[in-house]
Amino acid sequence: MPAIEDHPLRYQMANELHARPFPAVAAPSRAAYLAIKPASNAAGRDREADRAHLIDLLDRFGAQHPQPGATHYFGKIGKHELKWESHTEFVTYTVFGEGVAERPFDAATFAVFPEDWLEAAPGTRVTSALIRVEVADGDDGIAEKARDWFVPESLAISRVVGDDLVVAGDFRIDPGGHMRFAAFARPHVGDRRVGRVVQRLCEIETYKAMSMLGLSRARSLGPKMAEFDRKLTGLLENMRGAVAHPAEVLEGLLEVSAEIENTIAQSTFRFGATGAYETIVNQRIAVLREERFSGRQTFGEFMMRRFDPAMRTVKSTEGRLQAMSDRALRAGDLLRTRVDVERSAQNQELLTSMDRRADLQLRLQKTVEGLSVVAISYYAVNLVLNMTGPLEEAFGISKVVFAALATPIVLGIVWYLVNRIRRNME
Repeated sequence: MPAIEDHPLRYQMANELHARPFPAVAAPSRAAYLAIKPASNAAGRDREADRAHLIDLLDRFGAQHPQPGATHYFGKIGKHELKWESHTEFVTYTVFGEGVAERPFDAATFAVFPEDWLEAAPGTRVTSALIRVEVADGDDGIAEKARDWFVPESLAISRVVGDDLVVAGDFRIDPGGHMRFAAFARPHVGDRRVGRVVQRLCEIETYKAMSMLGLSRARSLGPKMAEFDRKLTGLLENMRGAVAHPAEVLEGLLEVSAEIENTIAQSTFRFGATGAYETIVNQRIAVLREERFSGRQTFGEFMMRRFDPAMRTVKSTEGRLQAMSDRALRAGDLLRTRVDVERSAQNQELLTSMDRRADLQLRLQKTVEGLSVVAISYYAVNLVLNMTGPLEEAFGISKVVFAALATPIVLGIVWYLVNRIRRNME
């Protein structure tokens, strides 16, 4: 086969599809999960600080370091396995250990993360979870354990992936500060399938938590949006009648529009990310292929009753902001149209006034031209009389008679020349 040059990103893009494999989790086992996000500007954070924090944890166990610039890592730390991933706004740590604690969801499971290491984290905790994986040959005892481990009114429990596992959780923070999830695997289920389900539970919790940040942003915008609406309504009300000072109203509209656009710009990323995270939550639940367990609500039903209304609030806020922006733009266009019409009317009046003045100037010019003909003729007759003085004695014609004869001729010549000059100028 002839040699051909590869695109510089070919291998990088191909390997990206295999970059984050699912962990293999054998039952019984336990997992501790942690997601960290800076409080602000998470997308623009220093990712090297995230990797330095990971390396600090690995050095405590003498584990191998990730490659420079890596966005994921999987390896052993002592008796446990660690999976680390760097995402757009956050990083996640998942530690897997064999066996289960004698006390369900014992906070000591989270002790694999040293306290001083947690305090030095380059961000804040978005969520953390303790996951317990047990072997269950049948359904006996699962309902009782779920009732003891979780808050009944919030409990979501379902059969997943063809009844290979039963998963449960209540999405509440326990006294240790963690979420709790339980997975009951059938004896024949492979380690990788269990690992995929555990990974899905972690992703559902993480992206659910990240989505709820959009709800917080939407609620914080409530008073500001009410103020925008009040200002817009007042300005539009003033536009119904004759506007005394359209320029002032237009300036007010532009000010409100600028405030709305600034708010939209500051919220676009969060609302866009919220929509993307919501989609991921729904997709992760869908791939679990849930079936009802003992008549209890499933994860999908839990999200439909509590999570979906929150997401609709975010979408409503985003839509309301955009509608306000459109209203302000339309009002500005209407006001500018009114100002343009008024200016056109003023310009028309000015042109009419200019036409009248031009007509008066033309009449005055004609009057001046008539007077100028008389004046020029007067001086011209005097010149003619002075030039023809010797003829008076030769022909015996008096000066008065000669002036009477010359005056009409001079007037005719002057009038003809003045009119010819005017026609040439026009």
